[in-house]
Amino acid sequence: MTPDSPVVAIHQPNYIPWLGYFQKMWESDIFVLLDTVQFPRGQSFANRNRVKTHNGTSWLTIPVSTPSGEKGKVPYTEVEFAGTKWKRKHLRTLQMNYKKADYYDEIYPMLEKEIEKHLDFVELNIALITKIASYLGIQTRLVRLSSLLDTFGEKTDLIIDICKKCHSSIYLSGTGGGKEYNDEEKLNENDIELRYSRFAHPEYPQLWDGFEPNLSVIDLLFNCGPESSAVLFRKQ
Repeated sequence: MTPDSPVVAIHQPNYIPWLGYFQKMWESDIFVLLDTVQFPRGQSFANRNRVKTHNGTSWLTIPVSTPSGEKGKVPYTEVEFAGTKWKRKHLRTLQMNYKKADYYDEIYPMLEKEIEKHLDFVELNIALITKIASYLGIQTRLVRLSSLLDTFGEKTDLIIDICKKCHSSIYLSGTGGGKEYNDEEKLNENDIELRYSRFAHPEYPQLWDGFEPNLSVIDLLFNCGPESSAVLFRKQ
């Protein structure tokens, strides 16, 4: 391992991600947004996440379409909105269920501006991620894979390609589904140390009865506002 090596983490540019996404970003020096990897087929967190409502949790899902003839194998950058009616629906859901949150007046306009502004799926996701990271005080450098590499391998090879391009010998992984891409022996052969994010889900004040974990980060923002960063990172 090289002294003073930047810590690199990677993730797809998903829609309003959960808290663990930003925890991993906070722990890294360079966070690579995988905008040119394949968009997942079937249900995933690529275009949806959950929020809390008075009737329990609810999915906010962006309907998307991909170019015909590609059999679903397209990168995030080629995914398009399947219409725009979802925007009004998502904003209305936030209005109805978070208008009594302590920081609604601060957070809602920020989200509304980005959702209404962007006409491109990946641009919207990256804009929201960037805006939320800034609000949380995260100073990690965000880099798009499309600006970093023209060609790259798959799974562990992708990690190696990114780390080498970033002159990094430390790769920070999440502890979820991404672990399946981690061939630690292969990483070690390429002088890359594998680390795992130290995420412990915090509890914080929420609207409605009980605490619901693993929601979109925007639930934390609505309820805790400027204190969100302290809540999210205090146990780490």
